[in-house]
Amino acid sequence: MRTRILMLAAVLGIALAAHADTHNAMRSRYYRMRRPQADTLMVKAYEDSLAYYKAKVDSLSRVADNATFRFNSNYFKLFAPLTYYRSVAKGSFADTDVTAQGPESQAVNSVLMRAYLQCPSRVRSTEEQLKRMGALHEEIKTPIKHKVELSKDEDMLLEEKTDMPLHLVVEKPNFWSFSGDYYLQFLQNYISGNWYKGGESNYSMVASATLQANYNNKQKVKFENKLELKLGFQTSRGDTLHSFKTSEDLIRYTGKLGLQASKNWYYTLQLVAYTQFLRGYKSNDPYVYSDLMSPFNSNLSIGMSYNVDAFDHKLKGSIQMAPLAYNFRYVSRKELGPRYGIDEGKHVKHDFGSECTFDLTWQLSELIKWKTRLYGYTTYERAEIEWENTISFQFNKYISSNIFIYPRFDDGTSTRDDHHGYWQFKEYASIGFAYSF
Repeated sequence: MRTRILMLAAVLGIALAAHADTHNAMRSRYYRMRRPQADTLMVKAYEDSLAYYKAKVDSLSRVADNATFRFNSNYFKLFAPLTYYRSVAKGSFADTDVTAQGPESQAVNSVLMRAYLQCPSRVRSTEEQLKRMGALHEEIKTPIKHKVELSKDEDMLLEEKTDMPLHLVVEKPNFWSFSGDYYLQFLQNYISGNWYKGGESNYSMVASATLQANYNNKQKVKFENKLELKLGFQTSRGDTLHSFKTSEDLIRYTGKLGLQASKNWYYTLQLVAYTQFLRGYKSNDPYVYSDLMSPFNSNLSIGMSYNVDAFDHKLKGSIQMAPLAYNFRYVSRKELGPRYGIDEGKHVKHDFGSECTFDLTWQLSELIKWKTRLYGYTTYERAEIEWENTISFQFNKYISSNIFIYPRFDDGTSTRDDHHGYWQFKEYASIGFAYSF
């Protein structure tokens, strides 16, 4: 009897297992048949929601008055941190009619169930924890609406397409740049005849023009040209021979042809030539100390030049160093030859040596600018050094004041001063009009 009962139980167990397998197989086949349709409906519903939102916020689209959309709160479960819901597991394993759920809910539950089975470690919380924090609304019954003002169709203006003829003009690049500085300044000093310390009244003026024309092809060649013109006059009551004399007199050309060696270094050929406009006199002295082409000096040198650009572009200029230089000096008045180192009775002197030039401009502030030029030439028998300094105070666009300081050394002259030796000094201060471009 006991054996029959055990055999019957075994047969019943096998039958139940077969029935369960058959039921699960049918259920899996049912879900496999339903899943593509449910997934498609899910994607379609999500696309519809995006299209509806776009139509709401885009002022260029119009939505019909009868357009409606039903929001399903189950979509929230897909985008919130992964949470375990009992209803998902119950709908998957309980013997219930899945068709009682909507297609969107079936698709959401299917996605969540696959996530539970394949990635259980990603589940952050449970439905019980959410309920303790607050009630979970299964459905949003009242649609969320945004107040959007939509434009009318007639307000939309379409851009008209017009065919316009296109004329293409290709211009040759201009590698030349031009600049200049001008100023005209005055100085007046009045002293009455009975002034207790003595002295005499005098008037002076100085005009200056600096013109620059520079070529730079932005590849390797530079050609810089600078012409400096300066002329000043002064009068004094104590000079009975001359109604006025020159205080400043200069014509100077500086040309530099450079071939780039590196970023800031150039192989250069430089020419510096200078003379003056008028005769030069001393007070109550009829002797002519200088004149046009007396002297005329030119210096041709070969070396290297360094472009200076420092202190946030405030200090600019160039430094020229030439180990080989040829100097030519000429006087049209033979009697002035010994005064400028030329043999007596001759007009010309040639010599060779080395040359260097520092030509810099430092913008100390918006109103103060310092221009300096240090020129040196030596034949190793004689030396010639000139250091010109001009400090400009710019009060406004057209009014400025200048301080000019000019020490000079030349031991090639025939005369030597007992007090200063071979050093020479010149200095003045002026105020007047200035213009730059």
